[in-house]
This record gives sequence, C-alpha cells and structure tokens, in this order.
Amino acid sequence: MSNSKSSIATHSVISDFKEITKMRLSISVVFSSLIGYLLGVDTIDFQTLILLALGGYFMVGASNGFNQIIEKDLDALMNRTKNRPIPAGRMSVNAAFIISSIFTVLGIIILYTINKQTAMFGAISIFLYTCAYTPLKTKTPLAVFVGAIPGAIPFMLGWVAATDDFGIEPGTLFALQFFWQFPHFWAIGWFLYDDYKKGGFFMLPTGKQDKGTAVQTIMYTIWTILISIIPVFGFTGRLQLSIVAAVLVFGAGMWFLYYAIRLFNKMTEKAARQLMLVSVSYITLIQIIYVVDKFIR
Repeated sequence: MSNSKSSIATHSVISDFKEITKMRLSISVVFSSLIGYLLGVDTIDFQTLILLALGGYFMVGASNGFNQIIEKDLDALMNRTKNRPIPAGRMSVNAAFIISSIFTVLGIIILYTINKQTAMFGAISIFLYTCAYTPLKTKTPLAVFVGAIPGAIPFMLGWVAATDDFGIEPGTLFALQFFWQFPHFWAIGWFLYDDYKKGGFFMLPTGKQDKGTAVQTIMYTIWTILISIIPVFGFTGRLQLSIVAAVLVFGAGMWFLYYAIRLFNKMTEKAARQLMLVSVSYITLIQIIYVVDKFIR
C-alpha cells in the first residue's frame, strides 16, 4: 500500500512539474530553436544542439512558471487553468518561484556557453514574457503584440546559436514567427473567449468575436504567408528557398488562409478551434520544409 501511495505521489509531482513548465509548449518552442539552428549551421555540432535544447527548455519553462505565479488568482477563475498546480493548491508559490528561478539561471548559463548573443536573447524573452506580456493581458489587446516578440525569438535564436550573428536571416525567421502568432493566438482567444473573460483577459484585437477580429486574423495570415516565401527571391542572405520549396510553403499558406477566411464566414468557436489547430500544423510544416530544402538543395 505504501509503495502504491509513493508511486501516486511521485506521479503527481512529475505531472505538476510538467504542468508548471508547460512541457508540451516548451518542447514545441525548443523545436523551433533547433530548426533555426539547422538552418544557420554549416556543420552540425551535436553538443551545441543539446545545449540549445536544454537551455531553451529551461528558459521557456521559467517563463511559464513565472507566468503561473503572477496569474495564480486569475487562473483559479477559468476552467482551463483552475486545475494548474498553484491555483489547485498542489504547489506553493515559493516552490514554483524556486523552480522558475533555477530554470532561469541554468538557462542563461547554458545558452551563454553557446555564445553571448544567444544568452542575451534568451534573457530578453523571459523578461518580456514575464514583465510585459503577462501583466498586459488584463489591460489591453496589445498584449498579444508584446507577447509575440518573445514568442518569435526561439526560431531566430537557433540561427544566432549557430552563427553568433544577428542579421537579415534570423530577422526574417523572427518576422515569420512574429506575424504567425497573431492568427494563432486570436483563434485561441476566440474559442476561449468566455473563459478568458472570467479572468479579465483581453486577447482579441477588437475585444469581441466580431468581423473586425476575423478580418485582422486574415490580414496577419496573409502577412505570414508573404514573409514565408521571401527567401525564394534571394533577399535574405544565406536563408534561401528553392522554387519547389517555395511552392510547398505557399500551398501550406493557402491552407492556413482558407481556415482564416472560414472563421470570417462561420464566426463560430468551432471554426476558431480548427484555425488554431491548422496554424500549429502550418508553422511546423513550413519549418520542416525549410530544413529539408536546405539539406537537399
């Protein structure tokens, strides 16, 4: 019986640790960083790749931890967040703060061993996410704009880790993921509108599930598509796309745009949820296309 209780307790601790650091989200962010590294590197250094993955996970995990500390009272009001470790009472604020602080220090140190610029951008992402984006979520829809900055850093961070240089190439990767986040998060804000409202969060650009929000979602989707194919024209230094890859990226963009337009036509939570799922598949797909194209071109 005691072994059974111990096993359950251990499982609970691991589960809460995964939840406080939002493991699935953190892994997806790390994936973007690794893709950026593969795009920037000439010869793959697996030690650097591992350090980037570890450092990136620690940085994202720290941001998520601090976010949940700050929003603990608001999380308790919303169905999707009320069972998180802190509002549910399974983890204390002090414990979450210690975990997040340790993750911050470890993340910066690990990224610093790659190069100084990588550590700097990692630290900036934590600061903006925790000190700007999180408090602004209850103040203004512009919080999404602010949050899109740290959200776009991981993709370009990989290139900086590979090259120790910030130029047109990582700038393009940053812009691509920056604009992508608007339709992605507005879709989430749409189908979780009522739940977000309980917590007092302002996520939609007009503050409502209306045509204005749907039109802006379409416009930012178009901007994302245009940026995604720019490398085929040779304006972005070493970041290039073949014509075949550009056609595939553009096709994925049309798929993305179709669901953005569908939200405008349907104006339903189901359409918004579908757009969110497509947006995740889209960004993953084009990142894979970018890498595959680089290594077979």
